[in-house]
Amino acid sequence: MSGHSKWSTIKRKKGAIDSKRGKIFTKIIKEITLAARLGGGDIEGNSRLRQAVLVAKEENMPKDNIERAIKKGIGGGEGAANYEEITYEGYGPGGVAVLVEIMTDNKNRTVAEIRHIFSKHGGNLGENGCVSWIFAKKGSIVIDKKVIDEDALMELALEAGAEDVKSEDGEYEVITDPASFESIKKVLDAKGIKHLEARISMIPSNTVKLGANKAEQMLKMMEKLEDNDDVQNVYANFDIDEDVMEKLS
Repeated sequence: MSGHSKWSTIKRKKGAIDSKRGKIFTKIIKEITLAARLGGGDIEGNSRLRQAVLVAKEENMPKDNIERAIKKGIGGGEGAANYEEITYEGYGPGGVAVLVEIMTDNKNRTVAEIRHIFSKHGGNLGENGCVSWIFAKKGSIVIDKKVIDEDALMELALEAGAEDVKSEDGEYEVITDPASFESIKKVLDAKGIKHLEARISMIPSNTVKLGANKAEQMLKMMEKLEDNDDVQNVYANFDIDEDVMEKLS
């Protein structure tokens, strides 16, 4: 399972997602606002906005918040923000590949903060392109193994057009092409198959296994990166054994 999905699993176990709901909402609102500003407020005609709204709904964001963010993006003016989108690449502990998607109104401040987080936790920022080749944009739908049998999910997902179904650590991850993500999610929803997480993500083609010490460093780095107000998403290709994850959770 991808490092991003493992990280999501750890956060769910720690209850970290609920405790940082306000910060998550702020990041989603920034994305909705910029998506509407760049591509208009028609959700059906703006794929980036549609995905941002889907993420908002996944996080149970109130409808009023979503509508206000869209209006802010369409209307421009104060609060619409002149954000610059940047992707930083680098290495975490043990040579883990890390992608950090940024939305900032002050590039110099942000790069200094991100570089500090990397260096403080045993990593380093790299040049553009140093690790991005490891990742591909894919749809990811994570489902608890208690919900459905693996063979049944595999048959249903592949018939709907999914690329793969991965199994690990009590969860399945349905991998899709980004263009097919919404239609496959609808098929699973229609069958009553509840998911733990569903979104477009950057999935690594290979992983780096970490022992306990490096794993602890890596997870602290992930937490600090995600806690930064300018960071929208963090993706990494770490792999951590279940017993190590349990101790760290």
